[in-house]
Amino acid sequence: MYKTISNKIIRQFKPCYDPSDVIKDETEKLPIKDWVQKYRNVVPTKDIIWLLSRKEFMPEKDLILFVVWCAREVLKLIENPDERIVEACNVAERYTNGEATKEELYAAHIAALNAAYYAARAAYYADADTYYAAATTIATANAVLAAANVARVAYYAALSAYHTANKADYDARDAARKIVRTAQIDKLLTYFE
Repeated sequence: MYKTISNKIIRQFKPCYDPSDVIKDETEKLPIKDWVQKYRNVVPTKDIIWLLSRKEFMPEKDLILFVVWCAREVLKLIENPDERIVEACNVAERYTNGEATKEELYAAHIAALNAAYYAARAAYYADADTYYAAATTIATANAVLAAANVARVAYYAALSAYHTANKADYDARDAARKIVRTAQIDKLLTYFE
């Protein structure tokens, strides 16, 4: 597992732009927490999350626990979240800590997805704004329970929070997205102490 970050390390993950476009010092190699603190106002937050939320930087258990945390943060934004979604978070956390079986995880996943699917479908026909909140619930359910594919999970949780935060206008959604991503980076940093 990597303990430091450099442009060379970042390039190994094939980012959509060359890190030297943002970080000019090609020889700089910093501990993860120091790198994030130095560049969090330079490198887009979504790119920091993209980089750190992978098995090369964090153990799978920590990644899954981070995702569960993200999903719970998203659920705080949803008025009266479906209990099956909340329970899916609980089961995912218990599974990660060795306190639930794969069968329990799978059952919670299916229950959460069914709840979210039918809520989204009903909401779509009733009201487009409600549909987006329900679609967010689907994304959250998928994110929490994608334990086998944890590298992409933080992205889905961030996307869910973005869509849930505000239905009214772009500026409010953009501000909410920044707050969510900042909180996610702060939480990620706790895994590197």
